[in-house]
Amino acid sequence: MSAPGQQRRATAEQPDSDDHRTVRVDGHRVAYAAFGDHDGEPVVAFHGTPGSRLFGRLYDAPARERGVRLLAFDRPGYGASARWPDYAAADAPRVVDAVLADSGVDAAGLLAFSGGTAHALAAAGSDPERFDDVTVVSGAAPPAHVSDQPTPQRVLGALAAHTPRLLGGLLRAQAWAAGRADPDFVAAQYTTDGTDHLPADVLDGTRRDFLEALSGGAGGLVRESAQAVREWPVALGDATGDVYWFHGREDANVPVDAARSVTDALPHATLDLVDTDHLGAVAATRSRVLARHA
Repeated sequence: MSAPGQQRRATAEQPDSDDHRTVRVDGHRVAYAAFGDHDGEPVVAFHGTPGSRLFGRLYDAPARERGVRLLAFDRPGYGASARWPDYAAADAPRVVDAVLADSGVDAAGLLAFSGGTAHALAAAGSDPERFDDVTVVSGAAPPAHVSDQPTPQRVLGALAAHTPRLLGGLLRAQAWAAGRADPDFVAAQYTTDGTDHLPADVLDGTRRDFLEALSGGAGGLVRESAQAVREWPVALGDATGDVYWFHGREDANVPVDAARSVTDALPHATLDLVDTDHLGAVAATRSRVLARHA
């Protein structure tokens, strides 16, 4: 899919830093950045939980090689995007519309990691003709499709629902520690058996993504932790385009049975299992992911 000749920038603001732009959606500021080949095929990236636009850096080099222009935005409450207390996956299509309008793009592929999955599927379901090709890596699943929710998600969900201030304080302390620790400190939260299998750029990129996600506070993560244990405001059947889902057989963050259940429920989905864990699937599939959208 290529960018049209006529650009639409009605919602845009001037760049406010050298690495991102901002748009307004329902009065809320949303930040995004471009990675890869700036003249390439457009793909919108949805970071995990937590995460930020810097998730796109993990794909920057292979995107340049494949001729892909990756547009990655901070969901509200993360990074440089303003808080939006009741933001949910159902609001994602409006954010994507604003980012694409500012970028001069009418249609794009979609790429989601982990907690970004519901948001990407909501965008895909909102206009299947514009967003007819979705790639998911280590995708999260709605509670109804998870037979045994991992303990960390259950704990985060309970804290977010009942003691959000306590959770916010704990997350800020974790960010402080992450800023002073080795990259392994962050990456180990998304692996099953250590981090030796991860390349240095993934370790460093994951740490930077985590720190940027919480740089403006923990509001985004607290909100999404509470949402993660509730059913999605997204109808899986609406995502009628092609969905290609990469998932690690050793994923302890999202059990592989949950990935099988969700892909079975999607109208046109393919599940590709790789011999690695949650974050390892990102490292193992970057070139394959971008080849799909080139």
